[in-house]
Amino acid sequence: AGAVVAGNRLQSRPPHPPAEPVTLAELMAFAGRHPLLSLALAGITLALIYNEIAGRLSGYRRLGPAQLTALINRDNALVVDLRPIADFDKGHVAGSKNVQMSQFDPENKQLAPAKALPVVLVCKAGESADGAAKRLRKAGFTNVNVLEGGIQAWQSADLPLVKGRG
Repeated sequence: AGAVVAGNRLQSRPPHPPAEPVTLAELMAFAGRHPLLSLALAGITLALIYNEIAGRLSGYRRLGPAQLTALINRDNALVVDLRPIADFDKGHVAGSKNVQMSQFDPENKQLAPAKALPVVLVCKAGESADGAAKRLRKAGFTNVNVLEGGIQAWQSADLPLVKGRG
């Protein structure tokens, strides 16, 4: 319900009647009249389904900044920052280790002892860490995670960064 001002008087609006369910025949008629919209909807739906299935079968999890914080505090996660050293020095997640993407090796002396620990990979925007996550899974790491949105998501969540190599 709502109210409408008519002149100086306040009149109440009648409530909207409940929506009727759409029948399959009406959906088919709409699809026939609007084939491009229907194809776009089908394409977007298939892309979303593919994305969800691929994410679940990837062997690693995508974490948000809050989940990363909980994992660090609860499980002593190893955070590996894959950004260039200059970007790392400008600001990184406290306690993270910098490993250059070009030198990333799952058998690296910093990584090899952590096969049983949760490992979280951080990059600039959450895209380039995927390849490193796949390599860690292939090398036998069991708890591999990627910070979704990368360091940009961390900053957007107003979480602190540590400057320098600390």
